[in-house]
Amino acid sequence: MSIATTELSIFQQNVAAFKAIVGESFVFTDHETLDVFAKDETENLYFLPDIVIKPRTAEEISAVMKICNQHKIPVTPRGAGTGLSGGALPHFGGVLLSFERMNNIIEIDERNLQVTVEPGVITEVLQNAVKEKGLFYPPDPSSKGSCFIGGNIAENSGGPKAVKYGVVKDYVLNLEVVLPTGDIIWTGANVLKNATGYNLTQLMVGSEGTLGIVTKIVLKLIPHPQYDLLMLVPFNDLEKAGAAVSAIFRAGFTPSALELVEVDALRIVSKYIDNTTIPIGDDVAAHLIIEVDGNDIEVLMKEMEAIGTVLMDFDCGEIYFADDAQQKAALWKLRRRVAEAVKIDGYTIEEDTVVPRAALPALIKGVKALRTQYNFDVVCYGHAGDGNLHVRIKKPGSIYSLNNPDVIPALKALFELVKSLGGTISGEHGIGLIQKEYIPIVFDDITLHIMRGIKKVFDPNNILNSGKIFDAH
Repeated sequence: MSIATTELSIFQQNVAAFKAIVGESFVFTDHETLDVFAKDETENLYFLPDIVIKPRTAEEISAVMKICNQHKIPVTPRGAGTGLSGGALPHFGGVLLSFERMNNIIEIDERNLQVTVEPGVITEVLQNAVKEKGLFYPPDPSSKGSCFIGGNIAENSGGPKAVKYGVVKDYVLNLEVVLPTGDIIWTGANVLKNATGYNLTQLMVGSEGTLGIVTKIVLKLIPHPQYDLLMLVPFNDLEKAGAAVSAIFRAGFTPSALELVEVDALRIVSKYIDNTTIPIGDDVAAHLIIEVDGNDIEVLMKEMEAIGTVLMDFDCGEIYFADDAQQKAALWKLRRRVAEAVKIDGYTIEEDTVVPRAALPALIKGVKALRTQYNFDVVCYGHAGDGNLHVRIKKPGSIYSLNNPDVIPALKALFELVKSLGGTISGEHGIGLIQKEYIPIVFDDITLHIMRGIKKVFDPNNILNSGKIFDAH
């Protein structure tokens, strides 16, 4: 039930109460502000909230939630709005909670290699702050320069470094959470091992803001590696590039990043970025971007040479080594801008498939077959080292996928392919709105029943980010 459907007097009373809690300057009902929060980076989706609130503390959020729970007002938590699954869109209207004011790095604990932050801290800001202390927070989604840590928690974000260092869940030790009822809890302890009861911390990570609102985050850190080396490897066959990925790991190497970018995606991004870094030959089908890091430069150089030898078995072209920090930055800029560029170019539907690493060639081959069967253009890129392939679709006449009968059959076939290969339908973007129709492909009724039961325990009135991941029954 949206605020718009309640009696006007009750709505006005609630607005007055919210202003009393967070301050009049941080409650917004004007259309200009509401419009900003009606969309994110997902597709052409647009849902206006009834009101935007920008809290500063967990206690303020608690007070807001108690009012919303009492009146059954929908609440949508939102970070920076960089999401790709519609998880932070207020499709039921109601209250949108924006966390831009909760942006403090509370403590960097160098003795215990931990950091405590608020959810509105930008990921790259956190990484730079701990790097100054010689420490490392590895998860680095493509939007790290703008996305919030809180959103990363909600989606269990990954990025290129996940292949060696893991994803967000591997670094979260403890969370302060405001429940939909307004109660405030800590989910665990600031320790590396914890076998004390159910693991509520990990339950919150990746729950897409449906179970509680994270207000403080304790993250594990590691020492920052001193050196990294980067190389670009062209292939004239996309499937061989995919097959080479598994071979690298079977040979005993674990790169700190291993990315695959189809050549069409590189050509598109090169139109928007002045690119002299990557020579794109007519016979090139894809590139692998491979990085190793560590504290012994000679060991790293030998490792790169050995990886290069492995790749020769897959008919790779001439290997390009980034000679300095500037060339490395240029390569990573190209990779990180791919999603933005192909979206501008008309590829509006990005799917976040993930399969076991060795199944990557079969996934690539299957995607190309579906392209012909369902008449769409496609580019592939992503975190090949952990089997996470982003499939970007351009179908004539279709600018969105949500509830689109022209697109649904193709996506269903794609996800059934992924499932048949032992994979699943989202590696790091989440389910949100646009993927929830396909959840039954990967989960049976019993599993979904358990998930809905968990949601009901945390959120008995179904007010917090309701309708995301699945519909409550």
